[in-house]
Amino acid sequence: MRAEQSRRCGKPVRPPAAARVMHARPVLLFAFAFAVMADPVSSVAYAIEAALRALHGDLGLLLATMSLVVAIVVLVIINYHQLVARYPQGGGAAAATGEAFGEGAAFVPIGALIVDFVLTIAISSAAGASAVIAVAPALAPWRILIAVLLVVVVAGGTWFGHLGRTVFAVMTLVFIVVAAAVLVRGMSATPHPTGTITTHAAHPPVLAVALAFPVAMALATGIEAPSSAIAQLGQLDDRGRRRFGRTTLWLTLAIVGTLTLGLTAQAVRLRVGIPHSDTTQIAELARVAAPGPIFAAFQALTALLLLSAASSSFQAGPGLLKALARTPGREDGTGSGILPAWVGRTNIHHTPYWGVVVFLLISAAATVAAGGRDQRLVLFYAASVFVSFIAGLTAMTRFSLRDRRWALLVVNVVGALAVAFTLLVNLTRGDPIVSIGASLVIAAVLYWQWVRSGRPRGIRNAAAQAEAPQPGGRPSG
Repeated sequence: MRAEQSRRCGKPVRPPAAARVMHARPVLLFAFAFAVMADPVSSVAYAIEAALRALHGDLGLLLATMSLVVAIVVLVIINYHQLVARYPQGGGAAAATGEAFGEGAAFVPIGALIVDFVLTIAISSAAGASAVIAVAPALAPWRILIAVLLVVVVAGGTWFGHLGRTVFAVMTLVFIVVAAAVLVRGMSATPHPTGTITTHAAHPPVLAVALAFPVAMALATGIEAPSSAIAQLGQLDDRGRRRFGRTTLWLTLAIVGTLTLGLTAQAVRLRVGIPHSDTTQIAELARVAAPGPIFAAFQALTALLLLSAASSSFQAGPGLLKALARTPGREDGTGSGILPAWVGRTNIHHTPYWGVVVFLLISAAATVAAGGRDQRLVLFYAASVFVSFIAGLTAMTRFSLRDRRWALLVVNVVGALAVAFTLLVNLTRGDPIVSIGASLVIAAVLYWQWVRSGRPRGIRNAAAQAEAPQPGGRPSG
């Protein structure tokens, strides 16, 4: 009636806010889903090669290894599907762990997330440098400098706030299209043995696959992102956020699983082995499958997608520190957070600049320590994110047991055991102890600060607060 009166008066009719959101949902879903999956999609740049190195170049076992990796990712996604349903306002593993085992327990996944953000920045920048050097080998002597410069460039871009989900979404989609072109061209390419290839693994096949697949579980990094990132969707109700989070999880599985198994099968067919030091396996695969402009475009988009993954961590990491920083609100003036207030200070673009500096320095140091090589970081990376996984899955197991939801309990237990096995195998290699130890040390320090600050409530929601739209701003995209 009101709309009809407006038409008669010659006034423009503005649809209700809910109607506008419904109309824009496909675009919003595209922007959200493809931006959030930039991290796991970019992981194909180094995860497949990591598995082959763990197999000592045995291409015959590579497809079985990556198939097992994808199967574990399926288990994790099934559990996070349940987690998103329980926490539609975001929070992920931290929210689940805090509710299941007490507020202080949330610091375990929070500590793991902080390490994960640092390593995402470092490995993405190092892999980006590798993608550039694969095209221009003459730049190899400056590998460390290039990788560190990429860290600095991404940090500098973060200074200006969120670049927008749409930009990352388009970049991810274009990479997927070009990767599909490489796969199609590779079907008719002539096999061309490249790199180091062996025909006998160091162990019997089943044992070799069981020992190799945990290294490639870096592919699972970023799978947890939708469970926290749905907090960005303030324009949706709980039902809408659940739908977006779950759709993104399964869309990520479909795309990452297809790309991973497709590129793995092509590497096996085209006989692309462990590459020499100035290139990568995925670059050599693209070079053999689709030389010329498609190869160049694939390498450029690989580098850009990796930097998008680094950028998302440069936003989420400082945002998490800001969520934990002290803010005005308590009568004694000490604030409601646990970290010094300066950690949460923001510029006019709502960027917590001191947090960016902290992540810049630590990530650059990790990049230098690894010699700018992503394959030296991948094992640390694969281990750290699984601390967050196992915390979230253990919490969901407790909820299912308490609620007597036996089918979900079986899914939770199987997922938790698979994640625990992956973590234990990686720990036997020794080096991942560093990243696990760093996660636990950070968790312990934050817990200590929390106790000193009077145990303020709401810590388990810190991950959701880090993703929420900034006051006075608007959601990106």
